[in-house]
Amino acid sequence: GDAGHFERVADLLAHEFAVVTYDRRGHSRSPRPEGWDTTSPDEQADDAAALLTALELGPAAVFGNSYGAIIALNLVIRHPEVVRGAILHEPPLISVLERPEETQAAVGGAVEKGMASGGPPAAVETFIRFAAGDANWERLEPDLRERMQGNGETLFEIEMGKFEEYRPDDATLGAVSVPVEVLVSEESAPFFTEAAGWLAERLGVEIVRTPGTHTPQWDRPEELVNTTRSFLRRVEAKATAS
Repeated sequence: GDAGHFERVADLLAHEFAVVTYDRRGHSRSPRPEGWDTTSPDEQADDAAALLTALELGPAAVFGNSYGAIIALNLVIRHPEVVRGAILHEPPLISVLERPEETQAAVGGAVEKGMASGGPPAAVETFIRFAAGDANWERLEPDLRERMQGNGETLFEIEMGKFEEYRPDDATLGAVSVPVEVLVSEESAPFFTEAAGWLAERLGVEIVRTPGTHTPQWDRPEELVNTTRSFLRRVEAKATAS
């Protein structure tokens, strides 16, 4: 939910493209709206569409990681007019897994351990260590880490559980006409690959692999940019030709 996750990636891409990153509502430098106590993929996609429209930058290519990949997928479905192409990196579509209860139990255990030791800030740490590995947590810039821990209440009280059950039907996914790339990291947990495979099959695309963990924007940003650049160039060339 924090734009700081993508600073290095944005810097690398900005040599060739106009790049926008943003803090999602209720995260870091985007204030929590008064009375806001729940969310949904629809609301988050509407936010992204409104931002692109306000900045007069649509249609744009979008990149989403984890929850952001679910938001980007929803954006493609709800607001195709503002999307030129979408790169979806490891959307946690838990409901499509063969054994969703196992993944839910593992995630829940990591969060509960953190909550017991220090409330939402500590739970952010245990959750990130579970999803992205100890090394990624430890290499984070202190300011970003502090903001992330400050977002714990938004993550656990408002967001968690609202995205994992998102599951567009086959007809909706089959009707997507915007170019989409489904991306999986080489070092991520198998359930991310399983969910990505389910989605890629219904979108009629092949899974693309990139080095790194669930957060390649942290541990392998240069390789992530190299992986995604060809897709970005293709959708830009297609838009220019049309």
